[in-house]
Amino acid sequence: MAFTDTMNKLEKFIVDKSCSLEETMKMIDANSVGAALVCDGPKLFGTATDGDIRRYLLAGGSLKEPICKAVNREPYFVREEERYLADSIMDEKEIAVMPVVNDRHELVDIIFSRPGKNDHKKEDIHIPLVIMAGGKGTRLWPYTNILPKPLIPIDGITITEQIMNRFSGYGCDEVYMIVNYMKNFIKSYFKEKEVKQTIHFIEETSFLGTGGGLRYLKGKVDGTFFMSNCDVLLDCNYAQMLEAHKNNGNIITMICAKKNLVIPYGTIEIGDRQQILSMKEKPKIAYNINTGVYIIEPEFLNLIPENKTIHLPQLIELAIKESKRAGTFLIDDSQWMDMGQMEELEQMKYKIEQF
Repeated sequence: MAFTDTMNKLEKFIVDKSCSLEETMKMIDANSVGAALVCDGPKLFGTATDGDIRRYLLAGGSLKEPICKAVNREPYFVREEERYLADSIMDEKEIAVMPVVNDRHELVDIIFSRPGKNDHKKEDIHIPLVIMAGGKGTRLWPYTNILPKPLIPIDGITITEQIMNRFSGYGCDEVYMIVNYMKNFIKSYFKEKEVKQTIHFIEETSFLGTGGGLRYLKGKVDGTFFMSNCDVLLDCNYAQMLEAHKNNGNIITMICAKKNLVIPYGTIEIGDRQQILSMKEKPKIAYNINTGVYIIEPEFLNLIPENKTIHLPQLIELAIKESKRAGTFLIDDSQWMDMGQMEELEQMKYKIEQF
């Protein structure tokens, strides 16, 4: 891969050695991996973390100085032919990113540590998984003009299988798939495909939104279940989520990701007489984002009107009005992958390639 291609693909992780400490800190804050790779042209110059920058500042450095003064000049890296060593080195040294270089020490790729990969033993929780696979996937056109979204391939297998594989690791091998758009295509695919889970197809007679189709589960699922949209992947501890859901006595738990949004402009607060009250340069706003994954109790299904298009956030509002307990479980943004739009799809593909 040419360096220009690498830069375009990984630009939010790479800075030039002439960039200031301040610019580098903003990149580290925005990229969610806690580090930046510092380059001298195409060559890897070093790495920089929050800790490296803090130590330099405490020693009397300035935020306006170039990052080359604070950089770690002897970072861990692997050569292209040594990629297989990356995981063990990152685990042993507790580092989040591993630069990949060629024989000229030019940066050609980055390998990322998988969040939570080795920090827990998977437990068998044996509860059903429901996948909402009936939508048209209009945001992914033209892919979905040919393939239904549940069958879009990610790293060699469909997104739906990627989801099922993650849950299967926790013993969730009973899968209910709610289908509508191109439903016969989806059903035929899994009829021919060997998967270890048992799949039950539930056919919508009309498009009922992210919540309406769940009503079909009444009488079929009589215990707690996970529900996932068919365009998201989570790399985290599902057993821990379920435990928190049970301990909190929730009727539904929404899995949320902590997301930081940096506004790329200076913002101005203006008073009644148009005077400037305050100014903030590129402020950061923290949000909790709905990932599209939920843990649901069967009594929640009683809230769903029959044959009516309704979305899960609307049903959660109904639950709250009826004094039902609706909660959240927070994960880090880096543990959530979404392919709902073309840009996110490409990011998901790249991230999974690293695992």
